[in-house]
Amino acid sequence: MPTSIFAANNQLHIMKKRILIIDDDHDILELLRIAFRDSGHEVIFSRTAPDVNYISVLHPDLILLDVRINGFPRKGAEICKELKADSKTEKLPVILCSGEYNLRKIAAECNADMYLAKPYDMISLLSQVNTYLS
Repeated sequence: MPTSIFAANNQLHIMKKRILIIDDDHDILELLRIAFRDSGHEVIFSRTAPDVNYISVLHPDLILLDVRINGFPRKGAEICKELKADSKTEKLPVILCSGEYNLRKIAAECNADMYLAKPYDMISLLSQVNTYLS
């Protein structure tokens, strides 16, 4: 379930899970925006290679991270490694997404929680994300 419910001041509040998607491909971002929005998630996008401080301010519940971010010297694996090394973000689930042939090795080296090869099956992606968010 993509949301959690809590009561405060006799009112029910629904907390949507926040997903940060870091990818330079506009078409992929749009597809994921629609899929996750329709699944009840809050989606934040970045087409750049943000640093750990910026990411921690966003308070995402999960990150989908492309390995190659065109136009930026830092790769997704570097961002993942930095997130996993920082006490503020070390427990944040990171799923690497890429068409790289050695994605399994890249994911292991940067301590990603999971990886999905592009092109990915949308139903499988949604299922894996919901597993991490529940």
